[in-house]
Amino acid sequence: MTPDTRPSRVSSLERRYLSGTFAELCRIESPSGLERACADRVIAELRALGVSAQEDDAAARVGSDCGNLLARIPAAPATSSGPGAADRPLAGTTAGFARPARILLCAHLDTVPLLAPVEPVLVDGCWENANDGVLGADNKAALAVMLALARHICREGSPVDVELLFTVCEETALAGARAFDSSRLSSDFGYVFDHASPIGEVVLDSPTHFRIEASFHGAAAHAGIRPEQGRSAILAAAHAIAAMRVGRLDEQTTVNVGTIAGGSAMNVVPERCSVVAEARSLDESRGEAAVAEVVDRMHEAANLPQCECDVDIAVQRTFSGFHLTAGRAAVRVAEQALRACGHEPVPIVSGGASDANALLADGVEVVNLANGTERNHEPGERVSVAALEQMLDVALALLDAAAQAAPGRAR
Repeated sequence: MTPDTRPSRVSSLERRYLSGTFAELCRIESPSGLERACADRVIAELRALGVSAQEDDAAARVGSDCGNLLARIPAAPATSSGPGAADRPLAGTTAGFARPARILLCAHLDTVPLLAPVEPVLVDGCWENANDGVLGADNKAALAVMLALARHICREGSPVDVELLFTVCEETALAGARAFDSSRLSSDFGYVFDHASPIGEVVLDSPTHFRIEASFHGAAAHAGIRPEQGRSAILAAAHAIAAMRVGRLDEQTTVNVGTIAGGSAMNVVPERCSVVAEARSLDESRGEAAVAEVVDRMHEAANLPQCECDVDIAVQRTFSGFHLTAGRAAVRVAEQALRACGHEPVPIVSGGASDANALLADGVEVVNLANGTERNHEPGERVSVAALEQMLDVALALLDAAAQAAPGRAR
């Protein structure tokens, strides 16, 4: 049975709520560090359901106007008679356990810079930005699904306890999740809905990430009168970048130069220039080798006769990669839920990262699931109405599958 032919548990009213909420969340601009308005909307939606959201103190530590949000919805007996209700487990009946299973769902409140105002429009069944900018489906699609899930289980009941975690500054090296105190969680395992690929894909491998920041220091001089007395920091940075291997270095490793900034005026030999680059690899040793190569190119460029600049370089290992085995409880539950919704699970290796990296590094068993969004981080980003609805079905199926499975860990 495919997702198109399988009876959905999502009612027509829930479908309207899901799409409407998604569009409204997209209109609330929330680039990293400016998530307050989006967080307030999430808090208001949960409050209307009688669910409180606790905000932590991460804001000051990660440079945001808002902290991470954590909400809890306890298990309650199912009251619905909708499709499959007779087959769904009752709250408190998790086999072999005195309490219901507990499951975490996680999404982030922030987006990358949007490049243009967001005006969501439907084009051939897909939400897009009418303007030439990012839509924000990464991760507003997951936020809308989680709010719709909360609305559903508050009315219809849930076979498991549910924790909802909404993080800030995910797009800036997972800063919010890394600042979150995971000891506040009590879930047996959980899921992040944050991979822009077809529903059914399950991320089992993700890379370790390094941030490389360089500041080139030269000497300022009038560009038309005394250029010989100047030493161009921008020229040194340009030589360094031109000498680097960037893009995909091998099947596991990538390097990117993300930003460059420097100079003061058109007619001044630039005294300063800063460069921010990254390296990431599924093999940490390869990632470290890539970092060393980038650093070498920077030093070599600074010492060129035509540059003669100083350079200060800082390298930060921002987050760890992971490898999950198919036998882990969270993976098995995800596979069961996906199949129940007509999606064949597909294990994948990703070059991207998510809050799953930070939570796993902190000992929380989570799995990142693809949510059907497309072209994230770029103009043309979109998500279909069908994908939103199917992810809500998957989220509901995760609760059922978790209730039937032995928890993989106890906190």
